[in-house]
Amino acid sequence: MRFVDREREIELLEKARERSRKKLYTVAIYGLRRVGKTRLLREFLRKGDLYFFVNRGKSSPSLLREYSEILKEKGVLGKREELKGWNDFFEVLFERFEGTIAFDEFQDFRFVEPAVYPTLQRFIDENENRKNLLMVFTGSTVGMMEKLFKDSKEPLYGRIKRELHLEPLDIGGSYEMAKELRIENIDDFIVLHSVFGGFPRYWVAIEDEGLEGENAERILEELIFSYSAPLEEEVPRILSLEFGKRSGLYYDILEAIANGATSPAKIAGYLNRKETSITRQLHELVNYFKLVDYDRALLGKGSILYIKHPFLNFWFRFIHPRLSEYELKREKLWEDVKRNLSDYVGKRFDFTCRELLRLAEDQIPFKPVVVGRHWGHYRESGRRRVYEIDIVALDAERKRALFGECKWRKRAQDGEKLLKELKEKVELTGWKGEVHYLIIARKLKNIPENVIVLDEEKIKNLLEGGR
Repeated sequence: MRFVDREREIELLEKARERSRKKLYTVAIYGLRRVGKTRLLREFLRKGDLYFFVNRGKSSPSLLREYSEILKEKGVLGKREELKGWNDFFEVLFERFEGTIAFDEFQDFRFVEPAVYPTLQRFIDENENRKNLLMVFTGSTVGMMEKLFKDSKEPLYGRIKRELHLEPLDIGGSYEMAKELRIENIDDFIVLHSVFGGFPRYWVAIEDEGLEGENAERILEELIFSYSAPLEEEVPRILSLEFGKRSGLYYDILEAIANGATSPAKIAGYLNRKETSITRQLHELVNYFKLVDYDRALLGKGSILYIKHPFLNFWFRFIHPRLSEYELKREKLWEDVKRNLSDYVGKRFDFTCRELLRLAEDQIPFKPVVVGRHWGHYRESGRRRVYEIDIVALDAERKRALFGECKWRKRAQDGEKLLKELKEKVELTGWKGEVHYLIIARKLKNIPENVIVLDEEKIKNLLEGGR
């Protein structure tokens, strides 16, 4: 598939290459698995550059032999030369090579040979003024990569000139990939984006399986629920790389969050455990693995947990709680998922709307600098009630606000009714500044005036013209 929507990242790397002509330059690229780090390297690296994948399953001598063969193939190392250790390896690189050297999954040297880190530190320090050498380090365990380069106790602390946090493609990038795959129906795209997000690996899988032009249900069935489905081992595989052998409680927490337990107390209740027994694992999921985050009430102090990776959220919502059925009665499970799919997409649509709002900024009377959602409580007849506002955008001074309702349903929504309910909820917030209203829905009837409206047709136009 054509390489999509990484122009800024390529530009940053090209600037790094240019700077390396004057002195040694180092770049670290962080990003979740499947976000496209290796593909980015493939597009950036030139024929004479060096690429080394750090295979955590290999022993140190075995990995060193593999790297030696790469150096021999590139003519950096003589055919009869042998490297006795990692010191020899880096000595050859720094003395003989000019160009770009990329280490993919660099954090996994901790499993293979941790001594590489202080060894590399010494060579970087000794060769600070070395010209024509660019070193790129990528990593998927984001917390570990940040620790390697930002923790003052680590050997490589302060040795990185530039950091690049590789995020998933935005909704426009996803739509470009969908167009490449001949997915033209906007509802099919919204469904797939709700499940796969902007992770290129899953869009490429559609091409790999010859599913171009198929509808969303057919694609999901084939990729996830068919016999020996291409993605059936995807989540266990990537999480085993993150969690290792201590995965059980992490899996339980992710399942709890995907099924509506959005606070530590609720997660503990879902798992029938004490809250203190999940504190460390939850902290690591948020701050170390970066798989979970807090969604905060924009006009208040509340926050709820959610899974950042959309396919992980889908997996832990529908499949992980029913793994036995997934193994033996996959067709029946898929029928259940299909019945609940529109409701699932509707709940994930709030996140999609935040991305759409970025594309529609020229339709908003002010420039939003903060976009999120809001919820709160009120009393009615002595009972505590909860209200939610799907999308809220604020200007820099927090004097102007846009409040929005997001609905992705097959039947047309009543715009006048939605606006009336939205205004009632805005009153509950106590907001005193300037107010604007937004409705994002697949289909609308009774469309009110003086409201920004994005329906199915306008969303498609945004996606077509917003790139």
